[in-house]
Amino acid sequence: MSAAARIHGGPDAAGPARFDFSTNSNACGPCPDALAAVQAADATRYPDPNYTALKAALAAHHKVEPWRVVLAGSASEIIFRITAWVRQRGGSRVHLPLHAYGDYAHAAQAWGLERVAAADAADLVWACDPASPTGQNHTGWPQALERSTVVLDGAYAPLRLSGEPALSATQRDAVWQLFSPNKALGLTGVRAAYAIAPVHAQSAAGELDAMAPSWVLGAHGVAMLQCWAEADTQGWLSRSLDTLRTWKHGQISALEEAGWSVMPSDANFFCARPPPEVDLHTLLETLRARGIKLRDATSFGLPGWVRLGVLPPEAVAALLAALAI
Repeated sequence: MSAAARIHGGPDAAGPARFDFSTNSNACGPCPDALAAVQAADATRYPDPNYTALKAALAAHHKVEPWRVVLAGSASEIIFRITAWVRQRGGSRVHLPLHAYGDYAHAAQAWGLERVAAADAADLVWACDPASPTGQNHTGWPQALERSTVVLDGAYAPLRLSGEPALSATQRDAVWQLFSPNKALGLTGVRAAYAIAPVHAQSAAGELDAMAPSWVLGAHGVAMLQCWAEADTQGWLSRSLDTLRTWKHGQISALEEAGWSVMPSDANFFCARPPPEVDLHTLLETLRARGIKLRDATSFGLPGWVRLGVLPPEAVAALLAALAI
């Protein structure tokens, strides 16, 4: 079986772009407290292999029992681990969002799960709310959330700028919830994530924990997640959302005035399409040469569209100036 191409936003072979619209990281970041915690982390020692204090802090943050916290090296790592766990238990079918992060499909291919269109026919259901690349609420939930393994990827839930979650708190308690705070904190280079297990899944949480390698998190990941659970960090995040809303409004207005079409989005990113006369491939290459990177949405199943993260007005001005040439 040949491996599918891994396509992501962010730095590429040419290095970081000066104005990088291709990632969904919080452009108000890095969060000062989280950055300081990561920089102060003691990399000369192993973390506690059981992560006792970290699990307690995250459990208190989410108001759940500590057994429900399953730590992960990254969101991508636990996507593969959960897929392997479902396959190990006899699952063979997976349901993916229509437009979604590629690692769900990569993991399914690696573990031999068949993709099915109906969520009710799947053993593993991936959902996002809000979803990338569209920034819209997920649709296509199974009728009974407990019937299959349902994982709600909440990577962008902390960066929701409008709208309401698709599931109630009670419904979310019935599914796996995945969190990767590095995006919300503007620290995507620090790889660390965690899942909150459903209320009925204590045995499953233990099995997933057992499938992780020892020290699944290093000192820097521990420091970031510890800081994530603190009230001051959440306060910084809340304030940053107000700034992002203002920037997003200006960014969308500027693109629409330049003749672009923009999809609705509730998150700190959105999909847009240039005027019909513009060749997208040429445009992306030209912009990249000028230090500006957009995310081609073809790999998401949206050819002709790009995904843009919300950036400060300086970056938008640079993009508009490059588009006018």
